[in-house]
Amino acid sequence: LPRVRLRLEYPHLPGDKKVDRSVVTETGAGGIGCSKFYEAYGIKGQTGGLMAAWCPHMVCLGFHCIPKGEGRNDVFSALFTHWEEPPKTVIYDFACALAHYCMLREPKFFRNTRFLIDGFHAKGHTRCSRCCFISSYKKDSALCSVNSSAAECGNRGLLKIRRPLSYMSQRRAIVYVHTYLSVWNRERRIAMAKANTAAPPAFAASSPPS
Repeated sequence: LPRVRLRLEYPHLPGDKKVDRSVVTETGAGGIGCSKFYEAYGIKGQTGGLMAAWCPHMVCLGFHCIPKGEGRNDVFSALFTHWEEPPKTVIYDFACALAHYCMLREPKFFRNTRFLIDGFHAKGHTRCSRCCFISSYKKDSALCSVNSSAAECGNRGLLKIRRPLSYMSQRRAIVYVHTYLSVWNRERRIAMAKANTAAPPAFAASSPPS
């Protein structure tokens, strides 16, 4: 996705743009009271890895390199700078903290966006309200059939290139990842097209003529 606007600065918010990994506690993250920590990771001499945005069909919408560690600013900045209109639903493993972060900075932009935690990560959020869990919206026709683990499946695919990336410069690594994801997306679209072609045609139900 192309960039549509710049990420603004919010000087009245302390610690804006600061890497906030491993600080989502009762006292951190604005006191949201989430008991789950960001997973600490990182190897000396390497960057914080990649962050990718995925649609429910496991097509990658974009990615960027993380200098140190993934935080809420990475997701907020990606959404605000590359979406003309924000998505109606954002599924993220720390959606509870992300919603608070986004609404503090751009409440008008995100006013119609729901931030939900996927089913896989929800079990670790023992103090968060159930309204943050996608499992609470089973009766919502727009969400009941959504693959909430699409990002986890896509990220698992990125693990296949983790080792060669660790030996590359940042410039070469970005080109390599872009090429890999371009091929990934093409294969996903071909698979989706074949599945749609193989599916039997749908017919509207009607009563037999009298």
